Amino acid sequence: MEVKCIIFDCDGVLVDTEKIGNGILLSMAAEYGFEMKLEEAYRDFNGRNLKECFLHIEHAIGKKLPDTFESDYREKSFEAFKTQVKPMDGVVSFIEKLKIPYCVASSGPVDKIRLNLEVAGLLDKFENKIYSSYQINSWKPDPGIFLHAAKQMGFEVKDCIVIEDSKAGVISGIQGGFRVYGFANGYNNEDLQKEGAELFHSYEELNLIL
Repeated sequence: MEVKCIIFDCDGVLVDTEKIGNGILLSMAAEYGFEMKLEEAYRDFNGRNLKECFLHIEHAIGKKLPDTFESDYREKSFEAFKTQVKPMDGVVSFIEKLKIPYCVASSGPVDKIRLNLEVAGLLDKFENKIYSSYQINSWKPDPGIFLHAAKQMGFEVKDCIVIEDSKAGVISGIQGGFRVYGFANGYNNEDLQKEGAELFHSYEELNLIL
């Protein structure tokens, strides 16, 4: 297969945000009696939209979260992301060596994607190549966001690969007909492989594979 375009997920693939976001969410949810280990949050929350995560928490605690919970979470996470987000190890070098088109396709809002890329020093590499589920009202594991990204980039599915780190994201890519490479982080290896992803553990390794 000749790869003509790479579609990156954002959080946990381009930028190291998962620990920050999950940590804030678990801390806030704990105030309402919710308990979950960080590694469980990686498994259950990564790649999902926030409303699904909140429903998971509400089901577990048996009551509704406050109406302000989402806005409070977004405010706290945005403040943390402004200073704490870093690029994933090796991703800058990997992107700079690419000789084919690439883009980012994420479940997050565009302003969040842009903020994270900017703080991590990656925004200039993805200007005009940012695609969000909020633009098309389709969230992973539905394949819509990856199909949208491929179409906007001008490529057929068979010419693209997807880089993901979440179970929902891998399902999304596979259902869309894409070849998916799963970024193994130690928590997600089994889930990614089970859903059909080809695993890699670093961008140095991915560079050798491709």
